[in-house]
Amino acid sequence: MNTAGSIAVFFGGCVPASPHEEHLAHDIGVLLAEYGYTLRHGGYNGLMEHAAKGAAEHGASVVAVSMQNMPWGGFNPHVTDTILLPTMGERMHAFLDTADVVVAMGGGVGTLHELTAALWYASNIRPLPVVIAGSTASRLISFLRAERWVYESPTRPLQFLHQIDRATDLIPYVTAAGDAHRSDQ
Repeated sequence: MNTAGSIAVFFGGCVPASPHEEHLAHDIGVLLAEYGYTLRHGGYNGLMEHAAKGAAEHGASVVAVSMQNMPWGGFNPHVTDTILLPTMGERMHAFLDTADVVVAMGGGVGTLHELTAALWYASNIRPLPVVIAGSTASRLISFLRAERWVYESPTRPLQFLHQIDRATDLIPYVTAAGDAHRSDQ
C-alpha cells in the first residue's frame, strides 16, 4: 500500500543506546519510505541519521526541521530539504501539525521534549498516532505510566499511543495513518 503524501515524524537522539536501536531506526526509515512517507526529523546524527539513511536509500524525501541560527552542527548527508524556524514552538508545530504518524525512540533531553510534546498534542489537539520504538523509549513510557505522568482517563484516552519492538510492527499504524491522510484530502 502506498501512502504517498503522508508525513512521518521521527524523534530520536544523537547518541544511540545500542547498535540494535541504530538498526531499528534504519529499518523504520526503510519501512516509512516503502510506504511512501516523507520523513521529518531534527536533521542531525545518531538515531535521526540512521532513520534518514534508511528512508533515503529507498527514495523517500528526508526533511530536517530545525531552528534558525542554532550552533548544532551540519545536517546529516541524507537530508533533501530543510525547514528552519525562529522558535522552538514553531518547530514543534512544523512537526506535529502536519504529521500523519510520530515515531519516537530513545535520546537525550531534546528527544524527551519532542516526545512529551507529541504525547500532549495527541491527547489534547488531535489523536495523532505516537509510536514508541525500541527498549529505551519503552522503558521511559513504562516509567511515565507507573508514575502517572501518562495515564488514561475518560477525557484523555490513550488509543493514540503504541509501542513496537520491530520496524514491521509499525505497519498497522503507518497504513491506518496513510488511510486517514488520504480521506482528509
